[in-house]
Parts: sequence; structure tokens; C-alpha cells
Amino acid sequence: MNIFSYFRKAGIDTVDTSFYQKINEWISWYNSNVRGFSFYKAYTGRGTYNRCRRKSMGMAKKLSEDIADLLLNEKVMITLEDDATQKFVQEILDENHFLVIGNDFQERKAYTGTVAYIPYLYDTEVSEDGSVLSGKIGIEYVDAPNIFPVSWKNGEVSECIFAFPHTANRKKYVHLQHHRKAEDGNYIIENKVLRCGSGESSGTEVDEKEWKELRPFKNLTATVQTGSTEPQFVLDRLNITNNADTSNPMGIAIFANAIDTLRKLDTEYDSYCNEFDLGRKRIFVAPELLTNDDGTPAFDPEDAVFYKLPDDYNEKGEGLIKEVDMQLRVEAHSKAINDDLNYLSLKCGFGTNRYQFNGIGAKTATEIISENSDMYRMLKKHEIILEDVLKRLIRIIIRLGQVTGNVLDPDTEITIDFDDSIIEDKDSERQQDRQDVSMGVMRLEEYRAKWYGETVEQARQNLPEQNQVME
Repeated sequence: MNIFSYFRKAGIDTVDTSFYQKINEWISWYNSNVRGFSFYKAYTGRGTYNRCRRKSMGMAKKLSEDIADLLLNEKVMITLEDDATQKFVQEILDENHFLVIGNDFQERKAYTGTVAYIPYLYDTEVSEDGSVLSGKIGIEYVDAPNIFPVSWKNGEVSECIFAFPHTANRKKYVHLQHHRKAEDGNYIIENKVLRCGSGESSGTEVDEKEWKELRPFKNLTATVQTGSTEPQFVLDRLNITNNADTSNPMGIAIFANAIDTLRKLDTEYDSYCNEFDLGRKRIFVAPELLTNDDGTPAFDPEDAVFYKLPDDYNEKGEGLIKEVDMQLRVEAHSKAINDDLNYLSLKCGFGTNRYQFNGIGAKTATEIISENSDMYRMLKKHEIILEDVLKRLIRIIIRLGQVTGNVLDPDTEITIDFDDSIIEDKDSERQQDRQDVSMGVMRLEEYRAKWYGETVEQARQNLPEQNQVME
């Protein structure tokens, strides 16, 4: 089913379809399965072609993994000033396995350009007047191929459609969730179910009564009134200007501007592997030496190193045994691969010498990187957007928690402490902060808030009593 055909019929404008072709291209590099490149034909010289699978270093996957691990890992601390609200939000994040799935979607963000987080209510209990008495909060995760912005300004998406593919009774459907503003300024969520597949029915809407009989949609309602002027979704992207299509608010893959380098690296790596495959040592043996006097084979038939010389070898002046040992161009290949790994690392914001090829594969350098490095600045730049995304997500969770009857503070201060220990020398930085405290240029509560993941107010309350008395 072509979802853009449905959008045109429904009068819905979204990002141009050509941009989603770019997303599919980035995904193909991530999967090392690029159309027109990963498979190629090699002429054998005998009028036939062999279809060859190009070996890949998988660097698009490696880049995505690394930026995901740097941005969102188990050491990232989310702290809320209000204790009750902190406990509630942490429970919701834990129940939805946010650290695990969140890291996965940071990786998806790196190779598709954009992901979305959509908190929602389920298993709700509603009173006679329609108010929600209780319920649970879940989080839907969506990646770029299923995100369709509808309204945006200055890169801020205010209305959006999300697609969720499903299979029911061995038939394929797609659930479209349209977040839009109503005339009163509040957001409503409109749900539609479309048929997929081929034929005339593909792309047609399923009646609500009919979809209620399908298991994935039995609890789905056509319209949800959020009662809020704030959106119930958050879009997350890398902090890289979209030069693939400057007219839309979607992000681009971390390697979007390094495709040529990825292509060159895989070509070099494939050549490197072929160098060993084609350059194996071979021994050509005269026909009369292949068998013993009793007719048994003189050499192991399974040993591929021995080759039979032609019957007329004597006419060509060949010896009984001829050894062919090809010279391997290992150093030339290694240098080319290492050079391009540096180019790739630089283009993707990691600086140079991030990856090194040692003849087996690419390994990651683990040295501490200074604050002046390209990698440090790149990571801090991406954290600007991610910090805002996490705070918005938490605000939505708090709002839904209030809807379900929990007493929470919607204006509580939120602190996101990213883990920069891979980049910064934390021990040196902490020692410097201790010296600043002893000199009086840094307050004790500031020190505690920074190193114990607390707000300044929480840190002030948690200081030892003697310090409070001295103050």
C-alpha cells in the first residue's frame, strides 16, 4: 500500500515522498544491503558473470551504535525536584523499559534521522461524566519511516501522523494516529485503520465497528480528546541541519553526508578480503605425480592447494612441480582503509583516530578526549536536543499521571545529567571542583547537585547537619 496515495485522497499534506526514499537509502547502508552496490557482477573472461556479494565493514551500523551509547546509557540520570513526582515518573519509565528501548531508538535515530515517543493511557476506568478515574501509562516508540509531520514552523512539529503496521487474521493493516489541534486549541487524536496489500481494497479505511472485532484494535476509539493545548508526542532527531530536504523538519542520519566514504570503505574492504581469497598459495603438479604406483592418490583430494598441470606441460618447458605464491598488498589496503576511517569519523563528528583498522576489523579508540575535541563538541550539540526531548516526554507523563488521579507537580524542576565519563576525565574534574569548594568559589550544594544527581534544593537539604549549622 502506498500511504501517500491515501494522504492525497484525504487532502493531507506531509513531507515529500522523495525524502522517505532517502530514509530507505540510509537504512540500506545500516543493514549493509545497498541496492546496486552490495551485490555486483564479475566477468570471468569466459562469457559469463558471477554474482558476488560485496563484503562490508558495517560502519553505518557501528557509527549508529556508538552515538546511541554516548547519548543515552545506564549512567544518564533524570532528577525531578519534587520527590513524589520523581518516584512516579521513574516507575513509568521503568515499566516501559525506557533505558533499553530508548537506547535502541537512539540508534534508530542515528540511521533514520528521526524517532518519536508517544505516551498514552490504557486499561483506563472512566466515570459516568467521562472523567478518567484510573489507568496505566505506556510509551509508543516510532522511527522515521512511520512518522509523517503535517504542520510545523521553524522546525517545531505541531501536528503529526504516526503509522503502526499490524497483522490480524493473516491480513495486513496499518493504524494511523493523527495528532492535531481542534478549534478550541486542545489536541485531539484521530485513529483510523487502513487495509494493506494489493487489490482495490488496499488503502481503504476499515469501519470502526469492523476494526473492533480485530484483536490489535479492539480497544481503539476513533477520537481521543486530550484536553490539553500541548501535544502528546515528542519528536527526537540529531542536531544536524537537514541538507537532504531543507523544507521539512525531519532529521538526517549521522552518516547522511558520508555515503561516498562508506562506499569507498566497503570497496576497499571487499578488495582486501579478495586479496587473500585470490592470492592463496597454489602448487601445480605434473599428472604423473598425482597418483602412487598402486593407483592411490598421492595428495589429499580435499587439499585445494594442488592443481594438475596440463598434459602437454613438457612442451612448454614446465617442471614437475611449480609453486605459485602471490604477493599480498596488505599494507596498501590497510593504509587506504585507515585513511578512510579517519575521513568517515571526521565527517560524522567523531574527529580523527576514532576508529583504527588492524587487519581484522575496525576497533574503537578508548582514550579520554579533551573538551576541545570535535567529538566532545558534537556530543554536547546532540545533547541540546535530547535534553529538551526528555524534559518534554517527562512533562507529558506527569500530565497523564494527573489525569489518572495522581497528585503531581507539573512545574517541578527537571535535571538531566548525561554521562560524559567516556569523554571527560571525571576524576580530574571532580578534584578540581573540590578545590573550588575549599576556596569558596563553589558552594557545597552546587557540588553535591552536580555529582550526586540532585537539584540544588535537594542537595541543600541533604547536606550534613554541621554544614547547615555553619551556614
